[in-house]
Amino acid sequence: MRLLERMRKEWFMVGIVLAIAGAKLEPSVGVNGGPLKPEITVSYIAVATIFFNSGLSLKTEELTSALVHIKLHLFIQIFTLAFFPAAIWLFLQLLSITPINEWLLKGLQTVGCMPPPVSSAVILTKAVGGNEGIVITPLLLLLFLGSSSSVPFTSIFSQLFMTVVVPLIIGQIVRRYIKDWLERKKPPFGAISSSVLLMIIYTTFCDTFSNPNIDLDKFSLILILFIIFSIQLSFMLLTFIFSTRNNSGFTPADTVAIIFCSTHKSLTLGIPMLKIVFAGHEHLSLISVPLLIYHPVQILLGSVLVPTIKSWMVSRQKGVKLTRPTV
Repeated sequence: MRLLERMRKEWFMVGIVLAIAGAKLEPSVGVNGGPLKPEITVSYIAVATIFFNSGLSLKTEELTSALVHIKLHLFIQIFTLAFFPAAIWLFLQLLSITPINEWLLKGLQTVGCMPPPVSSAVILTKAVGGNEGIVITPLLLLLFLGSSSSVPFTSIFSQLFMTVVVPLIIGQIVRRYIKDWLERKKPPFGAISSSVLLMIIYTTFCDTFSNPNIDLDKFSLILILFIIFSIQLSFMLLTFIFSTRNNSGFTPADTVAIIFCSTHKSLTLGIPMLKIVFAGHEHLSLISVPLLIYHPVQILLGSVLVPTIKSWMVSRQKGVKLTRPTV
C-alpha cells in the first residue's frame, strides 16, 4: 500500500523510466517520420504547450515583489549563470582525458547551463520555511553549446522565439483575463507540463534506440551518476559557506533559498531547449542523460537534507532573536 502511494507521489519519475523502456521496446513509433510525427508534435506543439502553460501559471505580481530582494537574486544568478557553468567547464577539462563517454560529458555541461526549476527549488524552500528565489531563464545554454550544435544559430534563435518566448507571452496575456478563474480552480499546471515532457523524453530515446551506432557503456553511466551526486553536494556546501559568512548580509531564510535555488536545475526547461539546440543530432539522448539523472538526484538529496537544514535555520533564527537588544 505504501509502495503504491509512493509511486503515485513520484509518478513523474516512474513515467521517465516507462518512457525510456517504451522507447527501447518500440522505437519506431516515436522516431522522426514515425506515427507520432515528433518533428511537428514535439518540436513545435509539445514545447510550445509547456511554455504556454508556464506563462499561464507564472504569477507576475509575485515576481515583481520578489525583485525587492536584489542582493539575494544577484547572488543566485551569478552562481547559477556564471560560477556553475564555468566550474563544470573547468572540471570537464580534467574529465576529457578519462574514458567517460564524450557525449555524456557534453550533457554534463548542459546541466551547468540550466536555470533552477521553479517547482522543486521553491517546494523545498517552502518546506523549510525560507524565501523563494526566482531566477530568470538564462540564454547561457546557446553560448556554451552552440559550437556542438549542427543547427544554425539563426534557426535556433527563431525556433526558441516561436516555441518558447511567444507561448510564454501569450500565456501571460491569457492569465490576465482568467486570473480569478485560475486562482479559484487551481489547474494542475505542473502535471500538465510533466505529462508533455514525458512525450518529449520518449521520442528523444526512440531516436537513440533506432540508431544501432549509439552505444552507452555502463561504466560511463555509473561514473556520471557519482559525479552528479558529488557536484550537487559540493555546490550545496559551497553556497552554504558563502551565504553564512559573518559579513554576507544574508538571513538564515535567504541561505535556504540560496542552497536550493543555486544548485537545482530545470528538467522542464532543459529537455525542450536541448531538443531545439540539438535538433536532429544523433547523440541528443546521450546529451540529455545527465539532466535526466540530475533531476531525481536533486529531489532525493533535497528531501533528505530538508530536516537538517530546517533545524539549523530554526536554531539560527532563535539565536538572532536572543541576541537582539531589548528596548
